[in-house]
Amino acid sequence: MSNARILVCVMAGLLASSIANADRPNIILVMADDQGWGDMAYNGHPHVKTPNFDAAAKTGIKFSRFYAAAPVCSPTRASVLTGRHPNRMGVFKWGYPMRPQEVTIAEVLQQHGYATAHFGKWHLGSLRHNSAATPGRSGFDHWISAPNFFDNDPILSNYGKALQYEGESSIVTADLAIEWIKELSKSDNPFFAVVWFGSPHGPHQAADEDLTLYSHLFADEEKKNLRRNKINFLGEVSGMDRAYGRLRESIRKLGIEENTVLWYTSDNGALNRVGSSGGFRGHKGQVYEGGLLVPSILHWPARFKSPMETDTRCNSSDIFPTILDFAGIEHTPDRPMDGQSLTGIILGEQTERDKQMGFWDYQTNGRSVPAAKLMSELLKAQSSGTELSASDTDIHADRLPTEKLGFDQYLGQAAWIKGDWKLHRIENKMGVKFELYNLENDPSEKHDLADEKQQIVDELKLELMEWLRSVANSYNGADYDP
Repeated sequence: MSNARILVCVMAGLLASSIANADRPNIILVMADDQGWGDMAYNGHPHVKTPNFDAAAKTGIKFSRFYAAAPVCSPTRASVLTGRHPNRMGVFKWGYPMRPQEVTIAEVLQQHGYATAHFGKWHLGSLRHNSAATPGRSGFDHWISAPNFFDNDPILSNYGKALQYEGESSIVTADLAIEWIKELSKSDNPFFAVVWFGSPHGPHQAADEDLTLYSHLFADEEKKNLRRNKINFLGEVSGMDRAYGRLRESIRKLGIEENTVLWYTSDNGALNRVGSSGGFRGHKGQVYEGGLLVPSILHWPARFKSPMETDTRCNSSDIFPTILDFAGIEHTPDRPMDGQSLTGIILGEQTERDKQMGFWDYQTNGRSVPAAKLMSELLKAQSSGTELSASDTDIHADRLPTEKLGFDQYLGQAAWIKGDWKLHRIENKMGVKFELYNLENDPSEKHDLADEKQQIVDELKLELMEWLRSVANSYNGADYDP
């Protein structure tokens, strides 16, 4: 959709504000940075202390098989905002900007009377004033954000102005959101808040009160740096737990918990060495289960009064259509969507997805976005009265590729999940190979059945290849107005 069309839609939404906003839920999306499926006490971690997450899992909707759309951070975040696989918009790996031609959930909600805000990690483009890929260009009225992960006492971008904050990073993020939510709760208009923590991404720097919970652990670890990283990693998870508990308690005290959707998840699977996949194969950066499965908890007391757990496979692209369904907003996309509403699954009306799930970790490098360095430079420059420019890539994030993706080669590792079957397609310069796993009988993907189940391989291969062609077509620009 062109910027002109988006503007027309925004104006139309504002003029049509006769909608009963008071009946619509507030929405808060919270996301961790590098927390794997097993990095929760409620999922069996032997050491981590997550009392607030554990309580939420007992009283809300727990998704026990929730997938990130990609095994690394920026792509999954793009999937949350668009309901589409990130490769469709060229967010192949970390540090790639999201195209402003994409229609985001913030834009759609904004058009229907929602106040919108982003807090914390962005990692979908530069946060400098002349960037075309800031939260403000993606439908957020209010934003205090970081270009990538951030640690304690962060410098954040407040509408492009660098400001120094003090405190544990997740608490800082939650408190900024709480301050904004308090103001919004005084009006009848619903709000949409995206709260993305910078933890537990490395380098791990837990606050002292979280660190003391784990200082007795790993005493026999020979490598001191690894021991320190493990302890600080666990401390950062507990810091997020405190921040999440603080956020939940705040909406309770404001009297808005009943009609507020609070959805927590992570952006990719477990970190290697310090994180826990919960026994699933692989880790961050891999399309095996351990690189994709993440914790996910949903609360909306007004609609879902009883706790439940579902093992139906869902993923981060489903958040967009589910939230619009919750808000009662009819949205007919003008481009391919990969997500589906999970309302029927949550209500127990269906146990299988309507759509199959595709994954594609394209073979290319990520782009370095050193947030602390970039924000420090911006703060110093702005303090002396000057501005720093975004990179050419971010200024022109709307440019379509001159080198199109072909339809004869799909480098990297892709996967297709249909029911309990998962087909992997692995392509490199040496050729293509396939692996097949039955996730019901073999959740750790140890027994490749590709040679034994050729008929299933052939069936899933056709579906996967059709999907890959669709993704490549989107990347090449077919989904946008000329």
